[in-house]
Amino acid sequence: MRLLGLGITTVIRHDWYYRDLSHLELKDRTEVNFDHPSSLETELLVKHVMTLIAGNSVDAPSYDFATHTRSSATIQLKPSQVLILDGILALAHEQLRELMDICVFVDTDVKKRLERRLERDSGERERSPASVIQQFKSTVLPMHNKFVEPSREYADITMSGGHQDFATLKQLAFQVQELLAKRTLSTS
Repeated sequence: MRLLGLGITTVIRHDWYYRDLSHLELKDRTEVNFDHPSSLETELLVKHVMTLIAGNSVDAPSYDFATHTRSSATIQLKPSQVLILDGILALAHEQLRELMDICVFVDTDVKKRLERRLERDSGERERSPASVIQQFKSTVLPMHNKFVEPSREYADITMSGGHQDFATLKQLAFQVQELLAKRTLSTS
């Protein structure tokens, strides 16, 4: 976003679209496999991305990761020149890939992924480190191997997620700027 210039990008996150589980008891919610693509309401995300591309605003869902429910509050997103779709399962969905001009896969080793998840889930999502590690072993790794890793083949660019990959980031920003320039020429 900094390389492209603030104000021309909108970020939409796939994990805002986890299915609402308020109809289940909290104990049952914690047993859901949140790393399987079916845990996400991707059909709504596709609709929202299409709406943003068409130049209209959307009210994206807001998800409470501590309770596994959707909040009544929403996140208002406005259309912009560049839409960044963030999510580890985004490339696993053909409908989402069809809406992308550039697909990026962030390659992060397993140790770093566990460290990040421990930090995020223990801090932001009020989970115990033991439960985070258990979930990582039982669902995160198997689902990564089954859905995330195979989606790498759809990437136009693969970036290293273990450290700041400035060269690839600059290459990506350049490609986006080229696309924007082509669109500007074609509408002139």
